[in-house]
Amino acid sequence: MSTLLRTHSKLELLHPLHGFAEKRNLLCPSKLQNQFRFGPNRSLRKWCRNSFVGPRCSALLELVPEAKVENLEFELPMYDPSKGLVVDLAVVGGGPAGLAVAQQVSEAGLSVCSIDPSPKLIWPNNYGVWVDEFEAMDLLDCLDTTWSGAVAFLDDHTRKHLDRPYGRVNRKQLKSKMMQKCISNGVKFHQAKVMKVIHEESKSLLICNDGVTVHATIVLDATGFSRCLVQYDKPYNPGYQVAYGILADVEEHPFDLDKMLFMDWRDSHLTDKKELKERNSRIPTFLYAMPFSSERIFLEETSLVARPGVSMEEIQERMVARLRHMGIKVKSIEEDEKCVIPMGGPLPVLPQRVVGIGGTAGMVHPSTGYMVARTLAAAPVVANSIVQYLGSEKVISGDDLSAEVWKDLWPIKRRRQREFFCFGMDVLLKLDLQGTRRFFDAFFDLEPRYWHGFLSSRLFLPELLFFGLSLFSHASNTSRIEIMAKGTVPLVNMIGNLVQDKD
Repeated sequence: MSTLLRTHSKLELLHPLHGFAEKRNLLCPSKLQNQFRFGPNRSLRKWCRNSFVGPRCSALLELVPEAKVENLEFELPMYDPSKGLVVDLAVVGGGPAGLAVAQQVSEAGLSVCSIDPSPKLIWPNNYGVWVDEFEAMDLLDCLDTTWSGAVAFLDDHTRKHLDRPYGRVNRKQLKSKMMQKCISNGVKFHQAKVMKVIHEESKSLLICNDGVTVHATIVLDATGFSRCLVQYDKPYNPGYQVAYGILADVEEHPFDLDKMLFMDWRDSHLTDKKELKERNSRIPTFLYAMPFSSERIFLEETSLVARPGVSMEEIQERMVARLRHMGIKVKSIEEDEKCVIPMGGPLPVLPQRVVGIGGTAGMVHPSTGYMVARTLAAAPVVANSIVQYLGSEKVISGDDLSAEVWKDLWPIKRRRQREFFCFGMDVLLKLDLQGTRRFFDAFFDLEPRYWHGFLSSRLFLPELLFFGLSLFSHASNTSRIEIMAKGTVPLVNMIGNLVQDKD
């Protein structure tokens, strides 16, 4: 599983259990980000001054460098507000999702304006994806490191070999490729934050913090989890995936260079830490690692899902204990990241005037945190829908236009799929360490088409039902009893939601 969202001091990575989100706040302060944001060094040292994080942790944190800002060397064609033109599409947010839609809509000859406070900034995210997902989108040239497969350690005696190639995205190459195509297609850029949007009958006015107003026929919110343009009308109580990671130079590490470490649920590093071991037994965390060489590696301690989320200090203390137990001595840290992903919760109001994509549209995988590949795969759906309805002989605009695009983004089969994934999240929320190990023991014993499809959002409700039955049949008797006891209420809720949801 994997593609995490991250609030970072430097780096934001997405591995399969993690979802993608643009962390730069384009519109308004995010309550979530404010709750979890930490500055690079001052706040890290503050963590270590309290009694919760020990001296060894302090030594590690002192290696964290100041954040660096790296920009692409592009001359951007800028939006000229003096012309008073109404663009066909205004994209708010310059992350992968926003640029992908801007690129594809502009290829059809429609006018597009991309609004972002730092349009040239190289994304701080370090994305991890399954190679077949990027191959399907013709993006293999945007992977800078690949592994022939992955491994998952369930305990000291059980490991699963995952025969599915995995890769790290070259974020500079991916953004450069998208930006070059946007520029050649005539996309205009505006460097600003959108403060609010005013909707008229046939167009919308985007009011920016520099006083400029951008006029657009349709607005796409690709800003991540801030939820400032796309509206929600139901209580928001998601689970949270939380992680702390470092890209580090080490003296040595014990991992196979040809395999990425997908999950390590072992807890022998906590044997001498009674309280920490007991907390980990209730709400477990695992290690995720991408080894680039014998001395360079990305290491990340992750809480799969919890409500409320595990504190960053707790995650960090567990990781330090694990690295010490493994004998991994960190010489220097190139980048670090702090990650928080809201998982599950309600979908936004469907339809509504502003169209969303990615985190702001509820597209993170509720069971795994996966999102980057899913979002990039959804970009052509959104783009084709916009092009189709704006270019149709039957001219539609305003609410009617947005409604058609939302319908294509969230058809009933996708909503039903998400409902099943939310059911999966509700079960995972209730599993302790032993239950989690039993779950993944059965999960990775499934036919590859099942666990591949589940992680990559390729299974729809009929297939998901067979997936569930297959998982149950592969589970141990203890795990079956546990799934029935802890999954009955979530199952009833899922069935009720499926019955109520109609086109």
